[in-house]
Amino acid sequence: MSVLGELRYSIENGRIKDTDDLIRQALEEGIDPQEILEKGMIPAMRSAGNDFKNGEADIPRILSAARGMQRGLKILEPHMRDEGLPYIGTAILGTVEGDLHDVGKNMVAIMFRCAGFRVIDLGVDISEKQFQKAVRENPDASIVCISSLLTTSAPEMRSVVKALRKADKEKRLKIMVGGGCITQEFADEIGADAYTENAVDAAEAAKKFVSCGQHHE
Repeated sequence: MSVLGELRYSIENGRIKDTDDLIRQALEEGIDPQEILEKGMIPAMRSAGNDFKNGEADIPRILSAARGMQRGLKILEPHMRDEGLPYIGTAILGTVEGDLHDVGKNMVAIMFRCAGFRVIDLGVDISEKQFQKAVRENPDASIVCISSLLTTSAPEMRSVVKALRKADKEKRLKIMVGGGCITQEFADEIGADAYTENAVDAAEAAKKFVSCGQHHE
């Protein structure tokens, strides 16, 4: 089995120490950090999530997989971003009120930083007013990413998007949404500018928004 195959297995099965060692081994072997993320870590987390949805994995296992993923991302991050580069934009991230899940949001935050964004991570259980306050306090932010894993917190996402749209008189914000319970249809319905299924796609979409905004200036 390749080192990336072993890495996928370790994350899926919540073997955190093995995950740390395998990521370092992959880096030592000269494997590109982006490839480690896209071909090793993200497929593993997606597989673990699907197993949980299908009743084939219990909560302790999915939490172990998530912890391994977070620790692995911290190991990778310094190798994916040259801190000497200027920021290409500012993004505000948060999980909506009523939802304490942060694994997906944390992955998006790291991918945004790696793509060159300054990231303002509000954390979890963030209210509509907290999102609005963050936008007011960071006038350079052009992207707001809103996450929700729980079906019960999806209506809160709708409220946040509506409030941000109402306050955004200059139409400078691009609102991105994602999370386990969110679909493209729901994103369209609430008026989000983008929906992505994973952190890599989210960063790519954000880069396109920034690029288009610069061309229009």
